[in-house]
Amino acid sequence: MRRYFGRKLLIYGLTFFVAVTVNWLIPRFMPGDPVASMVARANVTQPAAAEAMRVYYSNLFGFDQPLITQYLNFWAALFRGDFGISIWLFPSPVSSVIMTAVPYTLALIVPSVLLSWVVGNRFGAYAARRKVLDNTVLPVGYVLTAMPYMWLAVLLAWALGVIAGLFPVAGGYSFSMRPTWSWAFLLDLLHHWTLPFLSLFLVALGGWAIGMRNMIIYELESDYSNYLAALGAPARLIRRYAFRNAVLPQITGLALQLGVIVAGALVTEIVFAYPGLGSLILNAIKNKDFFLLQGTFLFIVLGVLIANFIIDIVYVVVDPRTRAGMAGAQA
Repeated sequence: MRRYFGRKLLIYGLTFFVAVTVNWLIPRFMPGDPVASMVARANVTQPAAAEAMRVYYSNLFGFDQPLITQYLNFWAALFRGDFGISIWLFPSPVSSVIMTAVPYTLALIVPSVLLSWVVGNRFGAYAARRKVLDNTVLPVGYVLTAMPYMWLAVLLAWALGVIAGLFPVAGGYSFSMRPTWSWAFLLDLLHHWTLPFLSLFLVALGGWAIGMRNMIIYELESDYSNYLAALGAPARLIRRYAFRNAVLPQITGLALQLGVIVAGALVTEIVFAYPGLGSLILNAIKNKDFFLLQGTFLFIVLGVLIANFIIDIVYVVVDPRTRAGMAGAQA
C-alpha cells in the first residue's frame, strides 16, 4: 500500500508542476500590458509622471526581468506562500483577495458535488428496479446531463428569479446588508445561494442517475447475481451486492468529472455574479491581473488534485479487490 500511494503522490506531484507551469504561462500569452492598464486607470496626464509610474510598477512586479528569471522567482515566492500583489486591487495581496472568494466557491461546489452524487446514485438504483420510475428518471436524466451549466443557470435565473421572483439573480447577498454573524444575514446568503446551487446540482444529478441505473442493470444480469438467485438468496441481498459493485465505477467517475464540475461552478458564478473564484477570474482577465489569475488557477488545481487523491483513498477503502491486489503485488 505504501508503494501504491508513493506512486500516486509522484504522479500528483508531476501533475501539479506541469499545471502550475501552464497556469504561469497562460496570463503571459494574454494580449495587452497590465502595467499600461494600471497607468491608464491612474489618469496621469503628464508623460514624465506616467513613465515614472510605468518603470516603478514594472520593477515592483518584476516585469522588467527576463521570463526565465520571472518563472524562477515565481516558484521561489510560491514556496514561501507569497502569491504576489493584485494588479486589479493594488496593493492588496493575492492571497487575501482569494480567501474572500474561496468560501463562496466551496459553499457551491462541495454540497452540489456530494448531494448530486448521493441522490443521483440512489435515484438511478431505484430506477433500475422500477419501470415507472425508470420511464421518468431516464429521459429527465438525459435532458439534465445534456444541459450546459451556463444555459441551465440562465433558465433558472429567468424562470425562478425574473418571472417568479422567488430568488435573487445576482450577488452573494443583498447590497443593503453587511456581512455579520446573524440569522438575517445567513438566511440572505442562503437565498442568494439557492439558484447557483440548483444549476450545478441538477446537471450533475442527471449524469449520476443514468450511470448508476445502467450499472445496476448490468450487475443484476451478471453471473454472480444469477448464481445467488439460483441458490435462493433474497432479492434484497442480491440488490445490495449489485449496488456495492455498481458504485465503484461511480467513484472513479467522480474523480474524472471533478474538473468539469469545478469549471461549471466557475461559469455559474459568472452568470449569477456570485462573488466566488469565477467572478475573480473574470475580473482578473478584464484587468490583465497576472498574479490574481495565477493565484486562482493555483488554488483550483491544488483543490482538484487533493480531492482526487482523497477519492483514490476512498476507492481503496471501499474496494477490497484493490487492497488484495496491492497485498499480492507486495508479496
